[in-house]
Amino acid sequence: MGFDKRDAEIVRELAKRVAEVAAFPIQEEKRRLWRALNGLRPERPMIAIDQLPWHEMDVDNELTIQSEDPFCRRLENNFRTILYLWKHMPSDMPVEPFIDIHKIIHGTSFGIEVDEYTLVLDPKSSVVSHRFTDQLQTEEDLQKIIIPQVFYDEKTTKNNLEKAHELLDGILDIRLQGYLPNIHSWDLISTWKGVENTLYDLADRPEFIHAIMKRLTDAYMSMLNQLEEQGLLGYEQISIHCSGAYTDELPAKGFNPDKPRSKDLWTFGLAQMFSTVSPTMHQEFELDYSNRWFERFGLVYYGCCDPLDRKMDIVRKIPNLRKVSMSPWVNLERGAESTGKDFVFSRKPNPAFLAMSIWDTEIVENDLRETLDICKRYGCPVEFILKDVSTVRYQPQRLWQWAEIASRVVYE
Repeated sequence: MGFDKRDAEIVRELAKRVAEVAAFPIQEEKRRLWRALNGLRPERPMIAIDQLPWHEMDVDNELTIQSEDPFCRRLENNFRTILYLWKHMPSDMPVEPFIDIHKIIHGTSFGIEVDEYTLVLDPKSSVVSHRFTDQLQTEEDLQKIIIPQVFYDEKTTKNNLEKAHELLDGILDIRLQGYLPNIHSWDLISTWKGVENTLYDLADRPEFIHAIMKRLTDAYMSMLNQLEEQGLLGYEQISIHCSGAYTDELPAKGFNPDKPRSKDLWTFGLAQMFSTVSPTMHQEFELDYSNRWFERFGLVYYGCCDPLDRKMDIVRKIPNLRKVSMSPWVNLERGAESTGKDFVFSRKPNPAFLAMSIWDTEIVENDLRETLDICKRYGCPVEFILKDVSTVRYQPQRLWQWAEIASRVVYE
């Protein structure tokens, strides 16, 4: 196949550095601690950092891509990111002695392309303001949501595997990874209709919203069936919705690595635009549909930015639920009391602290300690997942300091 000598050397040298870090005994200790937390027998709170403004993070060209070949550039970016995180904010991220090459799978979309207008504040940032066109207004528009027709691009996948082996054999293991599905119906609907239009229709046209959800959920279930039947699902996830996915409980009994089942996997779901929707409507328009999905999987992570502290009565009934997101907008006391020891309290510290005009480490520490104090009171297994960081004002040291503070707090 043959790569440019310089490109290959860049990738291999970075891969060797990753392999050296992956061999440290601390990596297995971190996996063990994640397995303990996910098994509801935590030894300490765990920390993860994800979804960062990488365009603001480069220091001394640590993240500057130097190779030219597109495949090499993807690997280089991955390795540079891992090494950057390990150096500056390792938190509880295990560094693995392998890379995943994902199966190329087509036909998993639902037929509607987003039609939107955007406003950009920082041209280097992917975080923009959106105004979506309502593409689902009539019964006839429901036909725009199509049933996926899944198929595997084995040729391209094989080609990618061969490239990875050529570059990395003898340095890192290569793992062929399948599709790791989740369900996010309301994130999709919000982009197909717009949030305001959807909320009005929930109140004024509930039967129309039910029709959308029935068709979309049927499409999701068909996609899952096809992935499972064709042996295209993955297994042995290392993360689930930015959180560590290490567990002793998966895969399930009867697992066949050549044909993983949904019950061998974690999945996650969310309904972020339901923040202001009542528990009754949340159940009727979200969980009554998505529970069909959740009951198929081994373990479930539920929620994201949506505050769930007032909805735990319905959330705790989700099949196979293990982790519940507790966003910056929850009442911590109410959330912890309603979670107890039954689920992982997946706390999302407020990323706005990193975007303030003045960086205040005291606010960060007090916020973390408040969560820990309340969770101890109710016996909650707890993790801190810092994510959705849109800006650090081009001061990456803020994130490094956040990680230092969090590590100090959870080890005390």
